Amino acid sequence: MTIEDLIPAEITNDSFYIELSKLASRADLKTFLEIGSSTGMGSTQAIATSLKLRSDPEARLFCMELSRPRFISLVNAHKENPRVYPYNLSSVATSDFATEEQVRLFYRSTSTNLNRYSIESVLQWLRQDLEYIGLKRLNYNGINFIKDCNSIDNFDFVLIDGSEFTGEMELQYVWGAKVIALDDVNAFKCFSAYLRLKTHYGYKLIAEDLGLRNGFAIFERAY
Repeated sequence: MTIEDLIPAEITNDSFYIELSKLASRADLKTFLEIGSSTGMGSTQAIATSLKLRSDPEARLFCMELSRPRFISLVNAHKENPRVYPYNLSSVATSDFATEEQVRLFYRSTSTNLNRYSIESVLQWLRQDLEYIGLKRLNYNGINFIKDCNSIDNFDFVLIDGSEFTGEMELQYVWGAKVIALDDVNAFKCFSAYLRLKTHYGYKLIAEDLGLRNGFAIFERAY
């Protein structure tokens, strides 16, 4: 499978989908960021459907998808929903990606679902992501780009579900959001982000299921 292949939605009609739908209905949450929207089904559908039912026009979902074919599908899936703003961007620059040595160390020292794959396969995913960003000339911080374009200091809600190798740094750039949801916490993607949020006094865990696929967790700012 390559980065341009269309893939079926994973977050569909399960407890994570339901939690995302509920959060998208909360009146105090206005600006939503989804990192890794893929073709626009799954988690995107959960959030977008609830937002479309709201009466407050400022409630918006900003979607980020690096793969061009998946981005096109995302746009087509939600072109009738004025709440959805798709961006064909990398969430962070290549300098913020984990290094091969960091990935190797994690793979050797931490047992997660990532170990179902060979280390060479995992490293090939990393090289593919970096090569694609360079090829498409998208080597800049997409999170900050969306913030700047839309005059947003902090998003109200963020779902981190992008590249396997950027979750920890993505958390850095969205820190301060009212609600932060993580997918794939039992993998390299969001393992460190999960530990940081779980042990930080500024956030409280409001939902999790570590046994659903690669595990998810949702945190809300405590103050």
